[in-house]
Amino acid sequence: MANINLLLFVIEAISYFTLMVMLLHFRHRIGLGMFLTALGVMHFMETYLAAVFYVEVPFGIVSPGSSVFFTGKLMMILMLYLQEDAAVVRQPIYGLFLGNLLTVGIAWLLQWHVPVELSPSRAPSDEFLQEMGWLMIWGTAILYLDAIGIILLYERLGRYLKHKIVLRFMICGFVLLTFDQIAFFGALHYVVGVPLAAFWGGWKAKMFAVCIYTALFAIYELWIGRAVVTPNARPISDIFSDLTFRERYNDLLSRTGRDVLTGLYDRTRMELEAPIMIRESLRQGQYATVMIMDADHFKGVNDQFGHLQGDEVLRAIALRLGTILRAADRMYRFGGEEFVAICPATDHGEALRLAERLRWTIETSVMTPDARPVTISIGVATVGEDGDDFTSLLTVADQRLYQAKKNGRNCIVGGPAIDDIAAAH
Repeated sequence: MANINLLLFVIEAISYFTLMVMLLHFRHRIGLGMFLTALGVMHFMETYLAAVFYVEVPFGIVSPGSSVFFTGKLMMILMLYLQEDAAVVRQPIYGLFLGNLLTVGIAWLLQWHVPVELSPSRAPSDEFLQEMGWLMIWGTAILYLDAIGIILLYERLGRYLKHKIVLRFMICGFVLLTFDQIAFFGALHYVVGVPLAAFWGGWKAKMFAVCIYTALFAIYELWIGRAVVTPNARPISDIFSDLTFRERYNDLLSRTGRDVLTGLYDRTRMELEAPIMIRESLRQGQYATVMIMDADHFKGVNDQFGHLQGDEVLRAIALRLGTILRAADRMYRFGGEEFVAICPATDHGEALRLAERLRWTIETSVMTPDARPVTISIGVATVGEDGDDFTSLLTVADQRLYQAKKNGRNCIVGGPAIDDIAAAH
């Protein structure tokens, strides 16, 4: 029976990770709200299972609520931070905390009602509501500390393990879930009388779950997701405040529009927004990269199939480009079949890897009406190495795009020292 429980444990972890990562990966299409709602709706079940539902596995007595689902939630929060920023991470944490406070408040008010007993076996329990409410509040308070801690630890480890993203992911899980086990188990023992014997089994189960989630994270990074950009070290005071500068431009964004054909930001917005983004990156001591992309031989598509079919190809290109870039990146339609991307917190090497993913994605997923692959050429320029303002970066990127066209198209040019390598497609 213990081995069967362990098998179910693994199946639950894989199922949870698969569903949540799908919601996170496709957030640009379906909205981030679906991921955040799924993350939050599990909180009551996690707490309830941690309080009353335990099974035996080969290494002890464990609760799937704590070992599988809460562990998965914390690792998902770290993945959300890697894909977005801490300003997004704080939303589900604060939402859960306030929701649980409301639960306790409502449970207190319900005590003043005189309920009608419809069935002796279904009598309402105010004590149960209050007990679970306080456990959820305590669990959310710990989750708040866990989320801050796992972000800080991940960034500090970047000083020593900059390019070992998967290892950092695993170490953060081990450390913060050990802290979580100590903090939350104390409440379980005090409030609902969970025996101390379940502590070590629960801790081992969490460490085992971290290993499963790390393996799945490695598979995701290798085969599905783009390489995660390693953020620069930030002070503690910056966590859950404004780690990104996007929120500072809400007024600007409300006054500028989008390209009607592709749905991307338009050139007017680029000319207003991009210089500010570059200056902000410099102020924060971060890299930022400008890419300019051009669809190869696009005039032939319009000439052969007409402008309506050409418009459909442009929409397909814009859609595919948008699914690869992070939410912090900005993609604009520069004009005709040209697109410009601004990528904050992205150094030159990371930008070249991203550019190659963009080039490969378009070549393998966008077709002309007669099923021929569409290709793009890309010029890349980075703050510091190629210029210190948007105009100079765009000029360099445009020159490199021209060089990519001369090199035969369907390639990337990122600098004189690497043109031959980048153009060898």
